[in-house]
Amino acid sequence: MNNFFLIVLDGIGVGELPDASYYNDEGSNTLGNLAKAIGGLSLPNLKRMGLGNIIDIDGVKKVKTPLASFGKMKEISKGKDSTTGHWELGGLFVDTDFSYFPDGFPDDLIEKFISKTGVGGVLGNKPASGTEIIKELGDEHIKTGYPIVYTSADSVFQIAAHEEKFGLDRLYEICRITRDEILVPPLIVGRVIARPFVGTGGNYSRTTNRKDYSLDSPSDTILDLLQKNGIRTISIGKISDLFNYKSIDVVEKTKSNLEGCNKLLEYSQKVNSSFIFTNLVDFDVYYGHRNDPFGLANALKEFDDFLPSFISKLDDSDRLIITSDHGNDPTTPSTDHSREFVPLLYHGKNKAAKNLGTRQTFSDAAKTVADYFKVENDLKGISFLNQ
Repeated sequence: MNNFFLIVLDGIGVGELPDASYYNDEGSNTLGNLAKAIGGLSLPNLKRMGLGNIIDIDGVKKVKTPLASFGKMKEISKGKDSTTGHWELGGLFVDTDFSYFPDGFPDDLIEKFISKTGVGGVLGNKPASGTEIIKELGDEHIKTGYPIVYTSADSVFQIAAHEEKFGLDRLYEICRITRDEILVPPLIVGRVIARPFVGTGGNYSRTTNRKDYSLDSPSDTILDLLQKNGIRTISIGKISDLFNYKSIDVVEKTKSNLEGCNKLLEYSQKVNSSFIFTNLVDFDVYYGHRNDPFGLANALKEFDDFLPSFISKLDDSDRLIITSDHGNDPTTPSTDHSREFVPLLYHGKNKAAKNLGTRQTFSDAAKTVADYFKVENDLKGISFLNQ
């Protein structure tokens, strides 16, 4: 049906990049270390696709005749966050680094935030795990009404507030003000993220009503080029957030990997001549950031179980890329993303599988999509469409 599916397994890296030491990520290898930590992975369908041909993975052996071409891709843009990774997957080289706040946000920025939003004060203002900081400050937030502000190793301004006590609409409003009126040049902050939670008495949990407020990409991505050329663009998961809803014809927000997989099945049957860009975020948000190797292994197994039914619905004209946007090694002390190569599996039912080697930029994915749809472009990268 002439569809191209690009699936991002968020946070699934395959080994440290040459510059990993700059990011304090030496030794990171999300898939390799995960498999060793739990005594081997069982991913029979990804094995048949050729996942074990990319790197050594305990439990996932190499196969002589994989169903997909295989390789790995190198990130050349600065940083290791989702925005940078997805923009590079979209065909860009991001040579301007974002603003980061390893010691929390400066006083003048917090004062501006309080003044512009009218919140009266803030709690937190430090790098933190989202689940831990609501445990630490949730009671004080309920008492004072002040939002919890925090960041991470990514370029993010995160705001946590109680859905009922503070109000979801109010949380979204102060996030929008922060994006549009506070984080202005020379600051370059990738995302403002609304982090709503519920609960009482120290027993708090985040909800699925997260909302991201992103920057526009600095130049046209594969989404822009396809839409300008009349090719339908469909986003599933958090893709729309990362590209600030730009040049996306159909937005499908999801609250779990399972919901994302169900949407993939749905769109494999109901559209043609379309680009379906999908992010499955559970790997990253629930397991990588929480250093939960067994949870991550189970999530990968669920995706592996889904693959045969999805691939069976693709016809000979369809193409599929499975990759990632960065690493998030759950076996290291850090709970942040890791600077890693990402896996590359490229499948077409009428395509002979090849070793695609080490690609020199994530942008090879977008270049391949553009060539598939025969769209003239000056995106970064080298196409592997017919390689």
